[in-house]
Amino acid sequence: MTRSLLPLRQSLLALASLASLAVWSSLTATTALAFPSVFPTGTTIYDPAKAYNSYVLFSSPDRKTHLIDLDGNEVHQWPYFGFPPLLLAPDLAGGKRGNLIVHLVDGEGQWNGIFNNKTIGEVDWDGRVVWQWGPQAPGGEVLQTHDIGRLANGNTLVLATYRHEIPSLVPGKVIGDQAIYEVTPKGEIAWKWVASDHLKEFGIPEEGLTRLRKELSQGIGVADGFLTINDMKVVGPNPLFDAGDARFHPDNLIIDARNANFIAVIDKKTGKIAWRLGPDYVEGEGSPHKRVLGSKLPRPVDQLSGQHDAQIIPKGLPGEGHILVFDNQGGAGYPPAALGIFSASRILEIDPLKKEIVWQYTAAASDRPIWAFHSSFISSARRLPNGNTLIDEGMNGRFFQITPQGEIVWEYVSPYFAQVTLRGQEALTNWVYRAIPIPYDWAPEGTPHSEKPVIPPDLAKFRVPAPAATP
Repeated sequence: MTRSLLPLRQSLLALASLASLAVWSSLTATTALAFPSVFPTGTTIYDPAKAYNSYVLFSSPDRKTHLIDLDGNEVHQWPYFGFPPLLLAPDLAGGKRGNLIVHLVDGEGQWNGIFNNKTIGEVDWDGRVVWQWGPQAPGGEVLQTHDIGRLANGNTLVLATYRHEIPSLVPGKVIGDQAIYEVTPKGEIAWKWVASDHLKEFGIPEEGLTRLRKELSQGIGVADGFLTINDMKVVGPNPLFDAGDARFHPDNLIIDARNANFIAVIDKKTGKIAWRLGPDYVEGEGSPHKRVLGSKLPRPVDQLSGQHDAQIIPKGLPGEGHILVFDNQGGAGYPPAALGIFSASRILEIDPLKKEIVWQYTAAASDRPIWAFHSSFISSARRLPNGNTLIDEGMNGRFFQITPQGEIVWEYVSPYFAQVTLRGQEALTNWVYRAIPIPYDWAPEGTPHSEKPVIPPDLAKFRVPAPAATP
């Protein structure tokens, strides 16, 4: 952030702190309806009685990883960046609390080198490296992007760019593919999956493949993975498998491809696609104009576009066995999906067997204009134990927690800004790729947290104080 804005931002934060001293009253819609040049950061809304109280983990453009409580206090910081960072559950870190997987060495290029990272590693609470993987990776560079995971057997799943020739797409030219590696603690690859090996299983129509080949031959999308698979998670225990559906075996992996508009489950044993949603969707009532406005539920899944963070809701949480996904409604698709007049995103809960939307969140559910919630890229959504959902509106650095009915019971705007290079342009931004809820007992014993209510001011009356008149 520029120096000239720092005193102003400090004043705004002080005002937000004063608000937390008041007695809690009903929430009002107070957040900005567009992205202004001046706005408060930190926690702007917090009702501890209605929120699921936890820490939240995220990396930011300042090249650090932050752990905050819901009052916006930074309780810990690591001097490393993750895309995303992964705080390990103690049972996946030998009982240790606060171990984190992040980038250790980044490269150069887009978004300050995060797509060209050379080494990833696990660090402890104090930032000491306890495991790393880099020179052992194919080509001597990890090139990890978008997701990472730790398995119960101690191995680490790495989603990475994989650069090689793909004759079926662009003969004689090295382009960016994507691979998933399962890496042992010794750095050996125990399992590998390559996206281009399964191109025919993704449902991309021939006209889409023709467009894709043309773009790749022109150098568009060749560096970081032509599908932009931005998500990779273990399916985990779920009622679908318990009922006999082997497609959702707990060891299988769920992925989604931002550029190609599909979600899929990979059979871990065969590598084949066991289940897929998209890229072909019904239109019906989900025409571009009606899509984000919503209609009667349940209804068939309509067009996803540029989606992120698809996951099977874990067993034991409300909605278990359903898919939760942040549907950006950003430009994507082969061929490109038609988008509506409103630039707006939505969160979808999907029954994977019926392929129906059973719950949806848009800004309208919070009594706000539909365009008040939008992130055309990055972003995430996570179901919480009390039925709430934590959402990261990534391109605006805004996190918020909603009840099933859409009431915003916590909201936070990241204060961590930095200059980054976006497609050759320098920009000051607080974007956050993913925000992750972290239980209190995953941090070392004694790590503080606060649960004081924060009451937002009345937007119609909230003003930045004018400077005192000069005598």
